[in-house]
Amino acid sequence: MTKALFIREDYMMFILLGSIAALIISAIQIFAFCENRSFGKCLHFTIRNIFVINLVSLALLKYVFKYQHFLVTNAYKTASFVKFFFLSVLVGIVFLFISAIVNNFIAFENETPKKSGGARFMKILSAIFVALGSACYFGTIWGKGAFGDVTADQLLINLTSPTEGMDPNVYLEGFEGPVFQTMLVTALFCIFAFSNFKIVYNKNRRASTIFNDLAHRIISLLLAVAFLAGGIVYGVEKFQLVQLYNAYILESNIIDDNYVDPRTTKMTFPEKKRNLIHIYLESLENSFLSKDLGGYIDENLMPELTELSYEGITFSDNENKFGGPLQATGTQWSVASMVNMTTGLPMKVPAEPNAYGSKDNFLPGAWTMGDILKEQGYEQTVMFGADANFGGLTYYYESHGNYKIMDHRFAKKNGLVPEDYKVWWGYEDDKLYEFAKDELTRLYETGKPFNFTMETADTHRPGGYLSDKAPQPHKDHYANAISYSTAETVKFVRWIQEQPFYENTTIILIGDHLSMDTDFFINYNFDDSYLRTQYNLIINPDPSVANISGSRLVNRQYANFDMFPTILASIGVDIKGERLGIGTNLFSGKKTIFEEYGVDATNRELEKKSDIYNNTILVDPNNPLPDTTTENQ
Repeated sequence: MTKALFIREDYMMFILLGSIAALIISAIQIFAFCENRSFGKCLHFTIRNIFVINLVSLALLKYVFKYQHFLVTNAYKTASFVKFFFLSVLVGIVFLFISAIVNNFIAFENETPKKSGGARFMKILSAIFVALGSACYFGTIWGKGAFGDVTADQLLINLTSPTEGMDPNVYLEGFEGPVFQTMLVTALFCIFAFSNFKIVYNKNRRASTIFNDLAHRIISLLLAVAFLAGGIVYGVEKFQLVQLYNAYILESNIIDDNYVDPRTTKMTFPEKKRNLIHIYLESLENSFLSKDLGGYIDENLMPELTELSYEGITFSDNENKFGGPLQATGTQWSVASMVNMTTGLPMKVPAEPNAYGSKDNFLPGAWTMGDILKEQGYEQTVMFGADANFGGLTYYYESHGNYKIMDHRFAKKNGLVPEDYKVWWGYEDDKLYEFAKDELTRLYETGKPFNFTMETADTHRPGGYLSDKAPQPHKDHYANAISYSTAETVKFVRWIQEQPFYENTTIILIGDHLSMDTDFFINYNFDDSYLRTQYNLIINPDPSVANISGSRLVNRQYANFDMFPTILASIGVDIKGERLGIGTNLFSGKKTIFEEYGVDATNRELEKKSDIYNNTILVDPNNPLPDTTTENQ
């Protein structure tokens, strides 16, 4: 096959490649199994093979691999043609094998296996290898599909954090997915590995054994080793498990050299303290916008939110208005995002004996947004439709700012929903917004400045939750969930703008992380080269930053942790040095660490362990670990 075969303007390329594969299979069949090699017989085999192999391969292409077209192929890349060629060869080999059995060229016969302990051990070991390899492979596929672009740090942190309140469907999918798939593959392999048979090749009335018990055991072990190695390599690559090595073994000074302690940094609040409403929009990203706005969808899934965006300030990574923070190590899941934006730090793997999600031990050395605003006399509430115990958020918000936590458990305990009420992750966003209106009214009536934080959930994977009230203009369920959810967010913001407290209130709207709904991106044929970013919008910021230079808003390379000082600046706080944690105030002219060191270089360094993080942030300053003192403590 020459390069000319892969010209993308060609038509019927799949049929051509299937025919080439069929010619190769026909040559093997004629040489190995054909006693009568007359021209007519050979032509008959060749035509039959071309028809059958193309038909089966194209059927697999269309109905299993979901290719849209197989006649008009100019939209496909070279890799698609290469994959189809090897698929056709595989189909041909299977067909050839079946044909040989039917025509008695190959026969299966019973064989008494060797009964030594070594032979049995080899078979058992092979089965164990296949089970482990399958678990790695299917577990990785499930993990990436269930949680999106998770990495080793997120995986480990989630495993060591509380899982109360998790959607039970996640566990159900785990058992129906990788657990069942591993059992199935292992069972099928055991049928092969523990069967007693040999394969005999018959030609010209002579029989010879081509596959005996020894070959059976050797091939079983080789297949098992391949399963295990493939599963491990696949898991290591997809979950970037090399980060665990970096996190525990390699050291970096990037946090140590750039960390600014909020405890000791001078911050000046305005005489009249400004209220803050911070809304984390679950999985909301700019790709949901139409292509003319910088999104990836032909139709804009968020028209109301788009209109609202022109009333406020957004920080974009490109020249257009719609862009957002770039992915950083330790930022790309909900709990991490909240930690990033309220501490100015990534969420890194725990150093022993510390762990996230235990009482008084969730970043005990950090000084957070909640701590700062509590000292300034703010009344603080955080609201979730889910259980705040998930991921340890109850401990985080209680120990850092003494927030009033209004979650699913609170709603049941206080009669906001029935005791047995459970929709989606707890209760749906329709109720969340109504409860939020009541709580905001209460906060205003206290007469104190307030900080109200909430997180939506209806756009969570898989597929999102679609309210009974939601219209369904799109074919895709998740697209409808996005459209309805963002429209309801705008309605909530419009309600806030009508309230007496709005004039002195700043609203932050930001996607907590990129969407993890992999099926949605497959359905919309997302190109991996498209740079996905979180949606962000600041409405009604303090006048001191409301009219900043446009050059500070676009072409910015920043991460979630830069939002910590930026949000404080948006409510009129003057920060000496313009940096808190490792985050930079985007309203200022100061470079972020992404802009200073480069995105990739910074992320590689953030993967590694940090003395300050392990010995100061992860440790209670009032009860430090022995022999871990540093000059920063």
